[in-house]
Amino acid sequence: MIQRRHILAMAGAAALARPALAQSWPDRPIRWIVPFPPGGSTDLWARLVAEPMAADLGQPIVIDNRGGAGGLIGTEAAARATPDGHTMLFTITTHVTSPVVLRRFPYDPVADFAPIGKLGVTPLVLCASPSTQGNTVQDFTAWARGKDLSYGSYAPGSSGHAYGQMFSDEARLNMTHVAYRGEGPMLQDMLAGNVACAFHSMAASGGAIRARRIRPLALSGTQRLPSLPEVPLMRESGFSERFAFSGFIGLLAPARVPQPILDRAVASFRKVMETPATVQRLNEIDTIPQYLGPEAFREDIARALRDWTVLATELNLHVSG
Repeated sequence: MIQRRHILAMAGAAALARPALAQSWPDRPIRWIVPFPPGGSTDLWARLVAEPMAADLGQPIVIDNRGGAGGLIGTEAAARATPDGHTMLFTITTHVTSPVVLRRFPYDPVADFAPIGKLGVTPLVLCASPSTQGNTVQDFTAWARGKDLSYGSYAPGSSGHAYGQMFSDEARLNMTHVAYRGEGPMLQDMLAGNVACAFHSMAASGGAIRARRIRPLALSGTQRLPSLPEVPLMRESGFSERFAFSGFIGLLAPARVPQPILDRAVASFRKVMETPATVQRLNEIDTIPQYLGPEAFREDIARALRDWTVLATELNLHVSG
């Protein structure tokens, strides 16, 4: 009887502690690991959401950029972080693509994380550098055929890497892959004419496109961008349905973060995503808002992992990490 009372007392204390835990969190600055360098689209999306969330939660959110290995370095650090809610991961589709392509799983993309929420999706734009010719994908292909060229990607094993390889293969071009540690460095090298083309997010490359410093040729995904109505989809330009692969942008916490903390983080993220100012800003940078809550986001991550495993196997898209 005494033992049973002790167990019941402990259970009651734990139940009372849950709301107290949620109310006390966060009690110091929160660190968001972004597994890419500053200046790229992932960094931009993270900062766009972090500022209003910090105001809502009453503590600063510090962006910790940790690029390398297609996002694996920063993501592994987040997976191994103390699960107290003060370290989170803001990431993109490379969360599932890089481990598959690099054949390295230092983390389980689904089991090792607790999803907070999905921000949305963005198509990638096939852009041509100023050192090339052709204002359409067909004209660029005609100019490029027979030449020894290179295409860039923001990470080995990324969707940009896959799209570049698919474009080179399907257009029968001779292009070598050059992997960068994020979109910022890739864009700078492209502006200098060191790579012929690359698949960029508009969040990172929109300024250069609007300034006519690089030329948009075609889009991945399934819908055109309002800001580039004249730029067709890859699949509208005679390329395969593989270019319709859909990824994600979102916020995750390490697994085993206490549920009351997760609940408060989820509520704050959802509040920010439902704010008209956030929706407007995302649209301005050609990012399609597509909020998903924790369970739906977890299913979306698992779906992307399955789809990507099939695609990577089909392409034999494996690289040394």
